[in-house]
Amino acid sequence: MSPTTRKIVIGGGAAVLLGVSATGVAGAAGSGSGAETTDAPISGSALARASEAALAETGSGSVVDSEVEAEENGYEVEVDLPDGRQVEVQLDAHFAVVGSSQNHEGDDAGAD
Repeated sequence: MSPTTRKIVIGGGAAVLLGVSATGVAGAAGSGSGAETTDAPISGSALARASEAALAETGSGSVVDSEVEAEENGYEVEVDLPDGRQVEVQLDAHFAVVGSSQNHEGDDAGAD
């Protein structure tokens, strides 16, 4: 193997190792290992069950937003009440209500 070919092969190998290393770091950062995770909207039958539980808790209203709470292992559903207030209902993984709170002006209501 010529010296030039050897340098190209070694350089290419180093580039591959750096790429694999960077991918591993990015994957670890997004895996919930101490890094902030992004909560996703609830979908499918889970959304129907979460909405039903949240509306039973509030007594009325319209579901306007939802999230799978990755860190808490549950769900959060935002409900707009007929009087203009907004309530966040927290549910566990089995759709049981574990808490609720009113959103106040300046909260993240409606923000995506």
